[in-house]
Amino acid sequence: MPDHQPQSTRALLRIPLFRLLAINLAIGACAAALLVGGLLWLNPGHLRELIFADRAPSVALFLLLASFLITFGSAAMGSAIMAQGRKEDTDKGGGHGSRLALQELTQRTHTH
Repeated sequence: MPDHQPQSTRALLRIPLFRLLAINLAIGACAAALLVGGLLWLNPGHLRELIFADRAPSVALFLLLASFLITFGSAAMGSAIMAQGRKEDTDKGGGHGSRLALQELTQRTHTH
């Protein structure tokens, strides 16, 4: 089976940061699609009826999905980037992230 994927896309997926962002964008897009589907299914405030009563419901659906996609995609990518600096501590709970930079700095000054 021939591979129809362009070379530039394959090269971009080899970059770890780009791959991390692409995966988290896909996670955010799935969350956005689930939320829009849930909103249409639950019909809060007769939202589904309002959208489908319009002459062009596809425009309203596209704008709703695009806004949720931007919101959840950027939130997922941002949280993945911010979590990159954390170390895995199995014996400690949360709230120790602020001490991490100070500990690394003191360890570097003591070794040099």
